[in-house]
Amino acid sequence: MAQYAAQMLNTLFTDSAGASRPVLIIHGLYGSGRNWGVIAKRLSDRGPVLAVDQRNHGDSFWSDSHSYHDMAADLADVISAYGGPMDVVGHSMGGKAAMVLALTRPELVERLIVADIAPVAYTHSQIQFIEAMRTVDLRQVEKRSDASEQLAAHVEDPTLQAFFTQSLDVKAKRWKLNLDALAAEMPKILGFPEIDGQFDKPTLVLSGALSEYVMPEARPRIKELFPKARFAKISGAGHWLHAEKPREFEASVRAFLDRDQ
Repeated sequence: MAQYAAQMLNTLFTDSAGASRPVLIIHGLYGSGRNWGVIAKRLSDRGPVLAVDQRNHGDSFWSDSHSYHDMAADLADVISAYGGPMDVVGHSMGGKAAMVLALTRPELVERLIVADIAPVAYTHSQIQFIEAMRTVDLRQVEKRSDASEQLAAHVEDPTLQAFFTQSLDVKAKRWKLNLDALAAEMPKILGFPEIDGQFDKPTLVLSGALSEYVMPEARPRIKELFPKARFAKISGAGHWLHAEKPREFEASVRAFLDRDQ
């Protein structure tokens, strides 16, 4: 994936000879656009695909503020810089940012896919992972596995260890995550802003069948904000459905985006 010089956010761009509308992919908390490289490449047979690093993540700028209105404005800048509306796919925190973008700037979004998140506040904090990353003595890290070994004392899941260390700049011995800002803004990340608008274009809420992030009680609020929302689940997948079942995730996204076109 080559780099595309969009405004503000670092953006990875996969060009294509396909004629379909461009797709914008938005990662979740502690992630980056590069996490989505394989799926972006596979979807690029349809048309161009962009994957951003959100603020305070990857190679994008750092900011003390990390609200969903901030993130939505960042995404609006990317879409506007590229020249028009896009189909948007967002996972977890990225899904919330995508929803706020669609609700506040609907002219920039044609089809919306929200992966395993709802427009509600959650009570389970993710700050324990920030604390785990802070414990890593970066002076002792010569390769990513060194950091993984240190993380293992606080994060049991090897998959999560590997995921977090993707955001580690080993050479510079620094995290590519603004841990201080993300910790301070965690209440905003876990919440969802009050928005009165509606997004009345096609929307797919795609969740993992083993995940508890999109519960039945959230459906009325989803339909209130996104009246054309459809719901689907990927069998055998949890919250990280795109990583656990990448082919099934890709097929679901492709089928939705190509529907009625």
